[in-house]
Amino acid sequence: MEITTGKVVDGKVVIDGAPLVEGARVTILVPAADSGFTLNEDERKLLAESIAEIERGEFISGDELLRRIDKRS
Repeated sequence: MEITTGKVVDGKVVIDGAPLVEGARVTILVPAADSGFTLNEDERKLLAESIAEIERGEFISGDELLRRIDKRS
């Protein structure tokens, strides 16, 4: 799985970075212009702790996460 970003130009999605493989199936998620979210105090603390872990290098790559998920299947 690959995640990329892009924008609509002349009615077509133009992705940032390397082109996707011709014929690749894609899913497009378009956030609403007014979308947002709120966090309660516990959620704010958890988010701050998670950010600190990432900044310390305490995380796994997306590829590793997918390998671990595959092993459980």
